[in-house]
Amino acid sequence: MAIVDKPLTSTLVLKYQDGLTPAGDPQIKQKSLNYVRPGVDHAVLHEIAVALFSLTEHPLIAVILRDSTELVEEPED
Repeated sequence: MAIVDKPLTSTLVLKYQDGLTPAGDPQIKQKSLNYVRPGVDHAVLHEIAVALFSLTEHPLIAVILRDSTELVEEPED
């Protein structure tokens, strides 16, 4: 019995700095963009994240892509 992976949706997580903590360390927050279509070119997603944060006053720290995949049993012939 073979298992086939079926891509579902992805989430683009953007981590950014939002000031400093009382101790003086960077305060890191994140925003998530849900329902990103699987298979989108990763370079394009990174460019979009950079472009979005160029419109804000917060520096972009990290761009993370979280993929969801369903594992399905393939019927035998």
